[in-house]
Amino acid sequence: MNKDDLLNAIRTRMPEKRFVHTIGVMETAIQLAKVYEVDEKEAELAAILHDVVKFADRDWMKQTIIEQQMEPTLLTFHHELWHAPVGAFVAQQEFGVTNQDVLNAICYHTTGRKFMSKLEKIIYCADMIEPNRKFSGVDELRQQAEQGLELLMKACVKHSIQFLIKKNQPVYPDSIHCYNDLVTRKEND
Repeated sequence: MNKDDLLNAIRTRMPEKRFVHTIGVMETAIQLAKVYEVDEKEAELAAILHDVVKFADRDWMKQTIIEQQMEPTLLTFHHELWHAPVGAFVAQQEFGVTNQDVLNAICYHTTGRKFMSKLEKIIYCADMIEPNRKFSGVDELRQQAEQGLELLMKACVKHSIQFLIKKNQPVYPDSIHCYNDLVTRKEND
């Protein structure tokens, strides 16, 4: 499926505002992929599909997590996290995505995880810093993109965890593992 077909297919699955966000994530991911020498087509594909089920029925997502034997801990956390792993499943089943790196980038774009690939980091960060995002600190995060992918990723994960803590929300274990992995490794990009 080409880019235009994919965009048309996902447009009907989300409100216009989320579609505009998706375009922003796609464009940002492609830019980051160019800079950090990641396949641009893979970045484009993962970005287009990252929110494919963001507005799907919550009960259906819960049932999919159970039936596909996804990490059961997901069900004990806020349902906002569910669309990422279920989205990776839909990308594979409905859109024929077979590239595991692309599927992982979709699956972990909300939580991060330990040992993320460059593509996974690009999608995670692009989702947070795309031009339509408006939150306190987003401009500082965007500036980090010029300092290297590892620094950008650290800043984005830290911001996300701090946001959850300020809201008195639990932090999904993969996010903690991601943060710990990033701060204990040497710079490698």
